[in-house]
Amino acid sequence: MDLGTFGIYTFDFEHQPAARIRDSVRELEDLGWRALWIPEALGRDAFTHAGLLLAATRRLTVVNGIARIWSREARWTHGSALLLADAYPGRHVLGLGFGGEPRPGVRPLAAMSAYLDELDTIETPNPRPKTPVRRLLAAYGPKMLQLARDRAAGAHTYHVNTAHTAQAREILGPHAFLAVEHAVLFETDPVRARGLAREHLRGYLRTPYNLAKFRRLGYTDDDLSGGGSDRFVDDLVFWGDPDTVVRKLRGHVDAGADHVAVQVIGVRPGESALPHWRTLADALPPGGESAGR
Repeated sequence: MDLGTFGIYTFDFEHQPAARIRDSVRELEDLGWRALWIPEALGRDAFTHAGLLLAATRRLTVVNGIARIWSREARWTHGSALLLADAYPGRHVLGLGFGGEPRPGVRPLAAMSAYLDELDTIETPNPRPKTPVRRLLAAYGPKMLQLARDRAAGAHTYHVNTAHTAQAREILGPHAFLAVEHAVLFETDPVRARGLAREHLRGYLRTPYNLAKFRRLGYTDDDLSGGGSDRFVDDLVFWGDPDTVVRKLRGHVDAGADHVAVQVIGVRPGESALPHWRTLADALPPGGESAGR
């Protein structure tokens, strides 16, 4: 799976009309970006959204980061992924994750394993594409990472530090694909940067799964209270001038990531991150570095 070393992760298109999305994604492609990651969080269906982006471009790979397993039964995920793989050979990656609100009594590992079992045994009259469906799993803990290694092409992590990337690579082994999302902010004033970063991280500090993840990463209750300690904020959001941000992003590659999906934050809903994506394209060679382990 060759997405280039760096790609773009964005929530921006959740707030924009289709015409503006088309214009933005075409410019992303023209800038040299090879991979675009989209969530399923604010109402846009994962596969409709991916289809729009794929139809608007010629070369860009679109990755669901993630399609939630609770949003649709496995047979509909199966059919949608088959159609996108057939229509856009090699340009769609199915990223699956537990996602959504906490579900008391439901264990994410067991739920994901059962979902994959169903996906892998579905019989359908839908034609099989010449280029197979490619699959990644959202994974953080050791057991989910092992599942990603054994039942998918690899893992996709979200809001982790570079130490976790090294641990994930060790669990995945040398061959499974590891993609890491990381938030960035082009702001050099520490007070303003950390204020914007805390605003971004606030929601993640309220959900039990994320809090458990952060504690596994070594952060204490003190780190996770009051909007997050400076150490926590600086680890989870890379801020500063472009050279500083790029140097920190490369830390994930040095730790074992095949690909880093860069999420620019600090952009108001309805506005565009394109100016920042242009800055990143100048600071990074988005199409020139390939991630082949």
